[in-house]
Amino acid sequence: MNKAVENKNIDKQKVLEKLTGARIALLLKQPFFGNMATRMELQEASWCPTAATDGKNFYYNPAFIDQLSPKETEFLIGHEVLHIVFDHFLRQDMREKQPWNVAADYAVNIVLDDENVGEMPQGDNKGLIDRKYRGWNAERIYEDVMADPQKQNQQTLDVHIDFENGKARVKDANGKDLNVELNINKDEIKKIKDDVRASVLQSAQVAGNGKTPAQIRGVIQELTDPVIDWRELLRQQIQSTIKNDYSFTRINRKTQHSGIVLPGLLEDETIDIAIAIDTSGSIEEKKLKDFMSEVQGIMDEYVDYKIKIWCFDTSVHNPQEFTSESGEDITEYEPQGFGGTDFMANWEYMKQEGYEPKKLIVFTDGETWDKWGDPNYCDTCWIIHSYYSENKPKPPFGAFSYYDKSI
Repeated sequence: MNKAVENKNIDKQKVLEKLTGARIALLLKQPFFGNMATRMELQEASWCPTAATDGKNFYYNPAFIDQLSPKETEFLIGHEVLHIVFDHFLRQDMREKQPWNVAADYAVNIVLDDENVGEMPQGDNKGLIDRKYRGWNAERIYEDVMADPQKQNQQTLDVHIDFENGKARVKDANGKDLNVELNINKDEIKKIKDDVRASVLQSAQVAGNGKTPAQIRGVIQELTDPVIDWRELLRQQIQSTIKNDYSFTRINRKTQHSGIVLPGLLEDETIDIAIAIDTSGSIEEKKLKDFMSEVQGIMDEYVDYKIKIWCFDTSVHNPQEFTSESGEDITEYEPQGFGGTDFMANWEYMKQEGYEPKKLIVFTDGETWDKWGDPNYCDTCWIIHSYYSENKPKPPFGAFSYYDKSI
């Protein structure tokens, strides 16, 4: 069992010195991890059987730390640092708690192993590692964990803090609620998130590119090259399909009184777009509903629209057309497919049908095994719903944004 022994005959000062020494060692050997670690406040916590973080504090049980070697302590600190950097405590969304915690541990442990950060604790405190997860983000690992019942309820190395309804609650290594509620409100959660982003950038600057892990450089690129909010991008892309022109069939009344006759603005308010939904993975129903509701909301602002929607995996499924005349609710569209992934299936389908939309909007996790598509066929917009990802996929063409559910 991954449990700390009772706090009997534990020299708490030596435990504190061990933690401090581990942070100093990381500063010297792994400067990114060391700088991030020194920004966390060390907090002894009686409710914590092992260790935990809320993004600001490093909570620890002295008896648990006492069992670890100096290098295992370095690993543990690095483990908490990566949970913070990868924002794992805010990324769970609608996923099941314990499988998500397991996936998050797999995600950070493989990075620590690759970067030679300390040594993974052994024995009862051994962490989770599977080298097939190298380069995978927590969301992708979660899908694999959910497909393997033996992995779903594994014990994690540390205690995980969940943020629910703006409050922080604590789960033990088995996912059991410890009935501990930390005094952190929604505003403080947002501040912690902002502080973490600043800390990541500063720590990477101190460490230098060569000492900053590749997965973290991907996070930094996203922080320094922000992407427009997906809802705003979606609205802009749909509106951009409306072509305005000038015609004498509509006179400009502002100049008519002066005897000068100029053409008026003739607006084409017909929206004509295609939406392709990637069902190669188990897309979350709530996330799809959120996306489709946003589309429907935009459509409701226009008198005339025509939208063709289909799903794809390695081929196209269930193509349907929605128009303003039919009055059908776009949010009632039923996804089909759920096979492999081949983005080219969309372009093959459109070419076969002789269909060239004004705009193709692809809702996808961005995980493709081959080409992203044909950049020369039609204007394309990508809404990628693996926003929180150590290695965020970036389309080689077209406008794009990442789906992000705010806390």
